[in-house]
Amino acid sequence: MTQPPAKTIDIKTELPGPKARAVLARRDASVVRGLYRSCPIVAETARGAAVTDVDGNTFIDLNAGIGALNCGHCPDKVTDAIHKQADKLLHLCAIVGTYEPYVELCEKLNELAPIKGEKKTLLCNTGVEAGENAVKIARYATGRQAIIVFEGAFHGRSLLGMTMTSKYDLYKRGFGPFAPEVYRVPFPYEYREKPEGMNSRDYDDYAIGQFKKALVAQVDPTSVAAVIIEPVQGEGGFITASTRYLRKLRSICREHGILFVADEVQSGFCRTGKMFAIESSGVEPDMLLTAKSIASGMPIAAVTGKAEIMDAPHVGGLGSTYGGNPVACASAIASIDTMIEHDLATRALEIGKITMGYFMQWKDKHPIIGDIRCDGAMCAIEFVNDRKTKEPNKTAPARVVEEGFQRGLIMIRAGLYSSCVRTLAPLTITDDQLHEAMSALGEAIAVADGEHAKAA
Repeated sequence: MTQPPAKTIDIKTELPGPKARAVLARRDASVVRGLYRSCPIVAETARGAAVTDVDGNTFIDLNAGIGALNCGHCPDKVTDAIHKQADKLLHLCAIVGTYEPYVELCEKLNELAPIKGEKKTLLCNTGVEAGENAVKIARYATGRQAIIVFEGAFHGRSLLGMTMTSKYDLYKRGFGPFAPEVYRVPFPYEYREKPEGMNSRDYDDYAIGQFKKALVAQVDPTSVAAVIIEPVQGEGGFITASTRYLRKLRSICREHGILFVADEVQSGFCRTGKMFAIESSGVEPDMLLTAKSIASGMPIAAVTGKAEIMDAPHVGGLGSTYGGNPVACASAIASIDTMIEHDLATRALEIGKITMGYFMQWKDKHPIIGDIRCDGAMCAIEFVNDRKTKEPNKTAPARVVEEGFQRGLIMIRAGLYSSCVRTLAPLTITDDQLHEAMSALGEAIAVADGEHAKAA
């Protein structure tokens, strides 16, 4: 007789439990109010796709540190590398001297980046810092100032990062004025922006026409240093730019001497079934931005690009006190090796196939689901008040996250209108854990759909 699969989710107390409530009260008293908290979990330990809180409750993580844990929580090879490096060298600063892990990681990233010819890499701390360095390098290399970004984009929370980020109310309200010479154009968001009756191919051409118009109405192309695009938007709601759109955009950039920068902070490192999402289109960027899953949660990021571009700034023009910290480098090297050894790119496709199967069933059952999207294991559900009008439903995602938490899930919202729930399961999640998580998520969606129907 076949034994039923062992359950991962194990809820022993009310949620949050008594110990968690005590820590959350301390957080409220000592931590700034502006720091958002998606779930009231107080984590104590984690392994793979499972997280156990201070009260002994175990959850399945469908957030993975907002995409920073593609290798899962505490992978053995990574934690071993961290321990070994911590005993040898904690910090030196790459501005002051050299240590081999910095060089080895840059070599690995140069080898992996889908860019032809000689490449070089700069290591820094976070995705937003990678983006800012890419802007600096692009401006220096081209002698131009303007940067073009996209609606729905997220590029971080520094001044320039906020400027390039699209979602105003949540990320930008009250923090202006913003940096100059940043221009925004529509992203090819087919579900919301494609005119009725237009096919996908014609919509790509329409969206490229909007980009070309911006080069007349907003900024002259001879003033543009770089276009920065997420091949799959993360915070924007997991929207994938089509191969046709990306190739046409690349052609325009090449025509006008504009650098093409692929922001792979959330979509990189096997998440979409390739090492980097841009590879699916065959488009070659001039620079590639990486962070998050590069090091299984350790703070490190990178800009990798064509050597002649990366070497443009003067000596001393680039740097970071902690960028490329030796412990973070060791973690990144081990993380990349783990992804390759375990073929996590293929695993991402398997996760996406299973997840989309559930999404399609739920869409048939629940009218509040407007669109479903999976690019590899980068999956999202977009909620609406009415399928015909596509009016964003901002209430349902919060309820789904809350109800999911009560059923043992860790999740977070997404989308320009905060109308999406995303799943970013660690790529090491087992099939049994994934099915268990989908069962709980389906129950949470049913609750939100029922409440919406009653309120209508």
